[in-house]
Amino acid sequence: MLNKLLAAAAMAAIAYAVVPANAAKPSAGCSGANLAQTETMIETMADDEGKIAAQKEIALAQDSMLSGKMGACGMHLSKAMQAGMAK
Repeated sequence: MLNKLLAAAAMAAIAYAVVPANAAKPSAGCSGANLAQTETMIETMADDEGKIAAQKEIALAQDSMLSGKMGACGMHLSKAMQAGMAK
């Protein structure tokens, strides 16, 4: 229970750090560092629907980043974080 609470707090801190930057500049949230940090956060989650949804959003974010669609990448990265915090 404590681990889930700590994980939720960590996800909230990451979301708080990334989302305001995204509001000011749409592509600011899409960086290799933010992508890696979000992937690491998701790997520590329990295997459930939220983790699967977050992994799909990470894959879409990576695709968008490789295609140069930074706004879409930031959106998918944000959705991945939200899916991770949904529980």
